[in-house]
Amino acid sequence: MTTPRPETLAKLTPVLTKRWLSPDAWRLGTYEKLDGYAALRKALKAHPDDLIQLIKDSGLRGRGGAGFPTGLKWGFIPQGDGKPHYLVVNADEGEPGTCKDLPLMTHDPHSLVEGVIIASYAIRANRAYIYIRGEAVHAARRLRNAVQEAKAKGYLGKNILGSGFDLELVVHSGAGAYICGEETALLDSLEGFRGQPRLRPPFPATHGLYASPTVVNNVGTIASVPYIVLAGANWWKSMGTEKSAGPMIYSLSGRIANPGQYECGLGITLRELIELAGGMQPGHNLKFWTPGGSSTPLLTAEHLDVPLDFEGVAAAGSILGTTATQIFSDQDCPVYATYRWLEFYHHESCGKCTPCREGNYWMVRVYRRILAGQGTQADLDTLLDTCDNILGRSFCGLGDGATSPVTSSLKYFKQDYLDYIEGRTAPKLSDKQLVGAH
Repeated sequence: MTTPRPETLAKLTPVLTKRWLSPDAWRLGTYEKLDGYAALRKALKAHPDDLIQLIKDSGLRGRGGAGFPTGLKWGFIPQGDGKPHYLVVNADEGEPGTCKDLPLMTHDPHSLVEGVIIASYAIRANRAYIYIRGEAVHAARRLRNAVQEAKAKGYLGKNILGSGFDLELVVHSGAGAYICGEETALLDSLEGFRGQPRLRPPFPATHGLYASPTVVNNVGTIASVPYIVLAGANWWKSMGTEKSAGPMIYSLSGRIANPGQYECGLGITLRELIELAGGMQPGHNLKFWTPGGSSTPLLTAEHLDVPLDFEGVAAAGSILGTTATQIFSDQDCPVYATYRWLEFYHHESCGKCTPCREGNYWMVRVYRRILAGQGTQADLDTLLDTCDNILGRSFCGLGDGATSPVTSSLKYFKQDYLDYIEGRTAPKLSDKQLVGAH
């Protein structure tokens, strides 16, 4: 294990994670001692439009993967339309390797609750929802407790802090479907329907929850809002890069000494993150990695110094996504890793659209054939052709995301595929696991 250099340690910028190690950090008393709800008091004295402008000025971008400007999204909500407005927090974190929202909700739930109240005030919503994964029982329990504490103290409910603003906040546990992380499938699930993506347009900004104007934001996005309100747009922009402002929680897992969450300014490199994590595990050398979860194209050791911000990762041919950085070594197989990811996407496909439903089904079977030592070179063309028929032709991003590890692993590691096909690598799957692959 290596010790990070002082200049690398200085890259750590605990903002959203600053309370995580405080005793009883999830309790209201602790939160209030550490600036808790001070931002709400300040926000309620401002005009809602000024808050939207503040978030625009800060350059805050969505922390859920797409990186869409948050203030711009809030500004899309039509005002004076006579309809109820809703804020929905997407807490349905479930992609392999992605693990930044759950610890935030577990250790510091009040930061999300306070962010929800401020954001709801800004968009003139009197009802808000946090949609959390059904499996995340502990985080949901902490959130519900935080909502009760906030309500008892007057931060939620009727006439919040004497401002005349009312807000009801509901913590809703989903049924554990990955597809419900897609915002329109989440809205359908929240309404009591089967979680499947909607055809767009119309978009949630005008026809969201119950066909009313709705903002859907990620946990990290909303939890960032109180800090910006308290310290200002320029402070937020002092971290990160010009186009990707602020800090980000990078979730490191895999072949490193100390896996975990590392909050740094956007634009840090993987080389620096690995150093912060104590280096690679003994005997392991970096081979491939995901910059933003399993739905983002793989990168290699050649990309160690790519700035991990929205623009830098895109220029390298991938997506920053949820900054779920899964790190694999020369002892890991990119073909097998891609197969396991693809099994996940095949299992989690909602089945609404043919390209994703059928394409992932057949690609899993092609991978099983290759990994059982019965593949052919034609299988590689079949995989690329199938990806071409899924990408951009699915109802939502699940299909697109499933193609990312396939096309990128074939781009960088075609020889690994050929080694299975031509018999140089021993089969990883048995004939029993091959059943149904033909």
